[in-house]
Amino acid sequence: MSAATGAVGDPVPPRPPAAVELARVVKALPTLLRIGVAEVVAYRAEFLVWILTTNMPLVMLALWHAVAADGPVGRFDQKQFTAYFLGVLVVRLATSNWMAWQMSMEIRDGTLSAKLLRPIHPLYAYAAEQAAAIPMRIFVVSPIVVILFATAWDRVARHDPRLVLILAASLIGAWLLMFFSMVLLGALAFYVDSAMGVFELWIGVHGICSGYLIPLEVLPGWAVKVTSVLPFRFMLAFPVETLVGLLSPAQALRQLGAQWLYVAVTGVLALRVWRAGVRRFAAFGG
Repeated sequence: MSAATGAVGDPVPPRPPAAVELARVVKALPTLLRIGVAEVVAYRAEFLVWILTTNMPLVMLALWHAVAADGPVGRFDQKQFTAYFLGVLVVRLATSNWMAWQMSMEIRDGTLSAKLLRPIHPLYAYAAEQAAAIPMRIFVVSPIVVILFATAWDRVARHDPRLVLILAASLIGAWLLMFFSMVLLGALAFYVDSAMGVFELWIGVHGICSGYLIPLEVLPGWAVKVTSVLPFRFMLAFPVETLVGLLSPAQALRQLGAQWLYVAVTGVLALRVWRAGVRRFAAFGG
């Protein structure tokens, strides 16, 4: 039996009008961010362990660097592989989150019911928690950024102001796309017990189709076509390719439009699944 079909708990109060709720969020945002920062500091050891376990791009860099020793792979020589995988590490740490684990756990153990009774929508609270970790993540990845600029100064997007602006917008888009994807995956726990199984499958697909483990353009031709239209690309590969100069301004602008279209579609879908799930929700232990 899923958490959504357990014993009936306290009724969830109706949400206030959007304008009223938005005003509450703006007023409460500094407090929410302070709480998020405090949690990161309190669990800094776990945070650093999580950072240290995201070293797969460095492993893949070593492998592809060895492959490119005999000659470039498409547009990728050793220097381009170095720039790409350092960019992957930076963008992933800056934009990713695995909130689906937390949301699924809170749905299943009933602690979400307390958040639903608060005046601030739970999704705003989740977003603030994730956003609060960004400054520490940026601090952690700053040495990698220095190395990236030192090794690929002639390739990064700083040469074209248009690419710099598109890069900034793509990083925001990647964060939002990841956040809404986590809401969608986490909200599956309202309906099924195996929501984390779906999440683990999603992680595997994301690793390949987002460009995390391999640059997408070195995949077989059919795979390049498939990954070019999936949302995973816009979570990671697109910002990275913009960062390291693999896209022209015109190409980057077109892909930015596609990315934000995915943000809108995923956001609407995630909110609908969330709202329908909340209506079904009954916390164990009430």
